[in-house]
Amino acid sequence: MIPYCNLNGYLRNTYGARLNKICIDGGFTCPNRDGKCGTGGCVFCGERGAGDHIKGSVPIGTQVETYVKRFPGDVQFIAYFQNFTNTYAPVEELKKRYDAALIDPRIRVLEIGTRPDCIDEAVGELLESYDRERDVWVELGLQTANDKTAKLINRGYTREVFEKAVEILQRHGLKTVVHLIVGLPGETFEDFKETIKYINRFHLFGIKIHSLYVMKGTELERMYREGLFNPQTMDEYVDAVVYALLHLRPDMVIHRLKGDCPRDLLVAPEWNTARDEVLGRISKKLNDKGLRQGDLFGK
Repeated sequence: MIPYCNLNGYLRNTYGARLNKICIDGGFTCPNRDGKCGTGGCVFCGERGAGDHIKGSVPIGTQVETYVKRFPGDVQFIAYFQNFTNTYAPVEELKKRYDAALIDPRIRVLEIGTRPDCIDEAVGELLESYDRERDVWVELGLQTANDKTAKLINRGYTREVFEKAVEILQRHGLKTVVHLIVGLPGETFEDFKETIKYINRFHLFGIKIHSLYVMKGTELERMYREGLFNPQTMDEYVDAVVYALLHLRPDMVIHRLKGDCPRDLLVAPEWNTARDEVLGRISKKLNDKGLRQGDLFGK
């Protein structure tokens, strides 16, 4: 038994089936790379952002068409703008790119990965217009509620910016998903607990919890090579995720419980490739004690 509100279960209950996710490179960059608020990106971010598995520069419509034609019939989809900051452009340009993806009536969800400092009223209004015909999910990369850690990892904004973005999105009726990372440089388990307590202040739709891995060519690799950062062990990561699940709202949808790095880019830790083992340990630890997500919510 899966002892938490997992995404696949939510999709089946809501849409009657699991939805296939189309990972889209929308051709965006990031204000933390082009100099608007910084350069180089977050210390853990690779050259292709969150979508290191997406190869090449292909028109958005072609990316979507190539994927959906493999699944004739009643298969339904999520159009997921994944790479970098997918609200970082004038709204007129955003509309062109989103429209280019929404070419099949079987696309039930438009999912947008972005940064809180790239959410404003105009973006909220645009996304709300799409939400009238399909569901819109907006993913915000918070990573940590600790502004000291945020500065160390070169995140480029304070948590007050996150709070403003959530307020705008929720006022426009949009489902918000938050990204957290376990084991950030300089953070302790107590810091992670405070981040869980912090996000429980907001009525968020979902969460992605990521393990922190060292990718080739990143600032985090330099820190690792110089002995300035040591990745968590698998046991430490499992303990942190179990704590999070027990203390999160019981109906918050768990979109992800582990980060995955392309094998050819992974530096450390080796256990990052053991996805099934990590997820199995998390479920086993909860099931063995008869516990489920939210059992300690508010405690």
